[in-house]
Amino acid sequence: MLLHLREDYKSNGLTINDLDANVFAQFHNWFQDALKAGAGEPNAMTLATSTPDGRPSARVVLLKDYGPDGFTFFTNYESRKGRELEANPNVALVFLWLDLQRQVRIEGQVEKLPRAASESYFQSRPRGSQIGAWASPQSSLLENREVLEAKVEAAEKKFQGVDRLPLPEFWGGYLVKPTLIEFWQGQSSRLHDRFQYTKQADGGWLIERLAP
Repeated sequence: MLLHLREDYKSNGLTINDLDANVFAQFHNWFQDALKAGAGEPNAMTLATSTPDGRPSARVVLLKDYGPDGFTFFTNYESRKGRELEANPNVALVFLWLDLQRQVRIEGQVEKLPRAASESYFQSRPRGSQIGAWASPQSSLLENREVLEAKVEAAEKKFQGVDRLPLPEFWGGYLVKPTLIEFWQGQSSRLHDRFQYTKQADGGWLIERLAP
């Protein structure tokens, strides 16, 4: 059955004339289209990291901001992805909006956000999420769920009566500074339209069509 699972995409296609010369404006246009289409969690993106010797890992995280500087997400710096990012700042991101038959691939390098920016976002999160960030030793082995629940209870007691929880030293944001962004539009018979923006030495972006 798996061999025969496929969908023949039938979008209107994508030409270079459809693209904005500004790669970030192009991403914004597609992201807004995903929002308007009611795509489920359109800011969900696969984040791929790797160790210095090239062993990859990937997981889905949430985009929290984007603009001319890059793409922002937040996490525990001591998690597996945090440790890998510390050792190797090269990353890849993938957005998949199936309702629109679209995908965006991003390659680049990360840098940590200033602490003030991480603190501002952390304190905007629901209190339960803040407590969870303090309590969870992300990516560490747990004997059972009761251990995690005990840590949550301890954090709730520690911050009882505290209106603004402090930002943990081990938690914060990253900015992905892209060097390559590809826009993929599904087409019939797997003859998809793909356009790649590659950052140039002068800061501009070269736009090229890729074979599907």
